[in-house]
Amino acid sequence: MPEAVPSSPAVSARMSRQASKDTAAELAVRRLLHAAGLRYRVEFPVPGMARRRIDVAFTSVKVAVLIDGCFWHGCPEHATQPKANAEWWRQKLDRNMARDKETTEHLEAQGWVVLRFWEHMPADEVATTVRAAVDRERLRRTAPQHGGRKEQAEDG
Repeated sequence: MPEAVPSSPAVSARMSRQASKDTAAELAVRRLLHAAGLRYRVEFPVPGMARRRIDVAFTSVKVAVLIDGCFWHGCPEHATQPKANAEWWRQKLDRNMARDKETTEHLEAQGWVVLRFWEHMPADEVATTVRAAVDRERLRRTAPQHGGRKEQAEDG
């Protein structure tokens, strides 16, 4: 990829200040999950993938929550295309989206339920969806397995 040159010192400074973790969207969702009594790991390493993290991980039930920034991850509603260094940015953002897809596929292959949300989604909706998924996985993992047969109760 060609070397990118910042279009201005102000742009360079602004981009370097962008949070990569503990964003406002992540914090809002985590507060709601914690208030609902759920406990989780933050910035959990993706098993088997160096330098990749799960924003909120429920390790006991293998539920991974990723909250993606609209600009950095290509939100279909809010993503923008920088005009300065356009080709460099297009390649960078395309690589981010390919990495997201690869990470999701890797986690799912390891038995994780992967939930991805955009940063613009309401935190209460995200938290409700996450809570339902965690509850569903807890039930699924604790329910007795009957080998695919349904047992019928006998009247006595």
